[in-house]
Amino acid sequence: MKKAQALEALAALGQETRLDVFRLLVKAGDAGLAAGEIAARLDVRANTLSSHLSILQRAGLIRQAREGRSLRYRADYAGMLGLLSYLLEDCCGGRPEICAPLGSLCIPANPSC
Repeated sequence: MKKAQALEALAALGQETRLDVFRLLVKAGDAGLAAGEIAARLDVRANTLSSHLSILQRAGLIRQAREGRSLRYRADYAGMLGLLSYLLEDCCGGRPEICAPLGSLCIPANPSC
């Protein structure tokens, strides 16, 4: 990931509703959620949600797929991993033992890990 991509992803996540949407989609896993379901769960108007979804999609953090007459959204785990990798690229000044605890942040009981 390049710096510009990381900045776009961080800017997208730097807004409360978009962060909530992204976290909700991560929790939903591979099943994802329809736009209407996201709007209902987060109590967000459809037109407002549409804008937030577009920003997250442009940032490479979510993806959309048409299923019948509705759109289903899923977290883009490759995009999330790219952002995390970028942020940790220069981690710990060349001392990997300092960064080792970061590997335990993903709770094994969480199905999205």
